Amino acid sequence: MTDAGQRTAADDDLLLERLHDLAWRSASSGGSAAGPPFPPLTPTEVERAERRLGYRLPELLRRLYTEVGDGGFGPEGGLASLTPRRVPHWNVPDWPCATTIRDDRPGWAPPKSWFYLTDGGCTMEWYVSLIAVDHPVLLWDADGWSTEDGQGPHDGLRYATPSLRQWLWTWADGGHVWDEVLAWMDGAGH
Repeated sequence: MTDAGQRTAADDDLLLERLHDLAWRSASSGGSAAGPPFPPLTPTEVERAERRLGYRLPELLRRLYTEVGDGGFGPEGGLASLTPRRVPHWNVPDWPCATTIRDDRPGWAPPKSWFYLTDGGCTMEWYVSLIAVDHPVLLWDADGWSTEDGQGPHDGLRYATPSLRQWLWTWADGGHVWDEVLAWMDGAGH
């Protein structure tokens, strides 16, 4: 098995095939809290979401939303959708939507160049950079910064993996997406 960090764009077809299998197999076996993934979007729907975001999504993420599904599967609680979704039988009224997350943050919203991927539990959230080379995945902790100490939202940001591709491969290969960020935090004395 190739290390997730060694994967390249040439491996994306295999990755998407694996993600599709994981997403839909998990749904059919009752493994997803919300049920099956949301249906894939059309390229036009993705472009509409990109206009709302003000940024083009990384090609791998575009393919994920058009070939696998519009969220509801993946690491942690499941990837956010690009379009507002409701899960009537689930314990929350609305599924997290990456294009509207800023609307839910009066007073502070993450920079537009951070794309919300999924909840990380407690006060943590996973993001991918839409502007940095290779689109690193970032973990943001709302409790990781304090305005009283002269800090801002960026002080709650933690590096997770050097690329979205690596983060997705880690999950697809059965790994734990927290491993790299926890190792970094331990090494940095946090």
